[in-house]
Amino acid sequence: MPAFSYDARMDATPRWLTPVEERAWRGLLRMHDLVVGEAGRVMQSEYGLSGAEYPVLAELSRVPGGRLRILELTKVLGWEKSRVSHQLARMVKRGILAREECVEDGRGAYVMITPAGRAAIEAAAPRHVEDVRRLLLDHLTPGQVVMLAEIAETVIEKNSTDS
Repeated sequence: MPAFSYDARMDATPRWLTPVEERAWRGLLRMHDLVVGEAGRVMQSEYGLSGAEYPVLAELSRVPGGRLRILELTKVLGWEKSRVSHQLARMVKRGILAREECVEDGRGAYVMITPAGRAAIEAAAPRHVEDVRRLLLDHLTPGQVVMLAEIAETVIEKNSTDS
């Protein structure tokens, strides 16, 4: 018995991608690698933040008090629990995050941005926004940006395990 849930479609003939679908899929992968890779290299070389540290700090800097339950941060990032746990441990060790046990619920914990973490994200954010524009948004029309946002939201909503 396979470890994954059985899907009757597995016995059917595969629905191979059409040339346009394959072009879209391969283009999405290549675009992601180019944009995220280049933006990540800049964050690392100029600000000492890894590609995984930046979104954690960005999410925490958006919430009042710079503090979230770890479970909530996991949901917001869309990462696996183990990935979040390892990433947060590294960031706490670096002093850019702090961890605090949840008094109300002994099973939970909070993570918060430290002054060093806030300084890091505030220094890096203007360059990051410029890179997002330079690498992606400046190459699209306003209508394409709206369409890209709608496509992303639809795919995320339809594949979300939170529902």
